[in-house]
Order: sequence, then C-alpha cells, then structure tokens
Amino acid sequence: MAAPTTRRSQISRTMNIIADEPNLLASIRELYSRRPETRHLESWELQHVLFSLGYTEGLIEEAEIATAIEVARTDWAPDEGAT
Repeated sequence: MAAPTTRRSQISRTMNIIADEPNLLASIRELYSRRPETRHLESWELQHVLFSLGYTEGLIEEAEIATAIEVARTDWAPDEGAT
C-alpha cells in the first residue's frame, strides 16, 4: 500500500513553474518589435515581462532568455553580434 499523499504534494507535482518554450526567440523578436522600450531589459526582467504579457506559458530560465536576447539584438543592431 502506498503512503497517502497530501494535497500540497499533489499540487506541487502538477504545477509547471519552469516552462519549456520552443518559440522563445520568436517571442522576444515580436516583443522587441511591438514594444521597443523592452530592448534594453535584462534577462531576469524579460522573464517577468514575457510571462505577464502572455508570450510564454510559464517562467523561462534566465540563461535561455539571455541566449535568445543575444540573437534578437543582432536583428536591431547587427554590429553587436560581430564581437
């Protein structure tokens, strides 16, 4: 017989706090296009903005966002990616 689980443990197992977002680069490019003021934000700031504006289903890892930012910023300033 398995040990009984509490409601809290059931909730924590079903909640997806960290999301896997396959279209992260496209989302950041669209965000930069629609809201140019977000182009200067750091990855930890964009994490909240992307989630709050509905671009992602959950919070994305900051490292993934930072990588996508580097690529997206070369769209707006190609010289930045040439370093």
